[in-house]
Amino acid sequence: MSKHHENLGSNIRRYRLKKGLTQEQLSQLSEVSEAYLSKLEAGRRNPTVTVLAKIAEILGVELEMLFRRV
Repeated sequence: MSKHHENLGSNIRRYRLKKGLTQEQLSQLSEVSEAYLSKLEAGRRNPTVTVLAKIAEILGVELEMLFRRV
């Protein structure tokens, strides 16, 4: 996958950890499998906008924040 996917995954991981959630907890809350979330954070999945919007809401960030380069 591309650098964009890696950046997205890194941001999800960073905000998840900042919120104090495990991958298991976030996967349950967002209704995606833990394996899918793991691949998403590693930049190996191409998520839908629906999944990203749900994750952003759970993490308490605007959707655009998941795409920002840090």
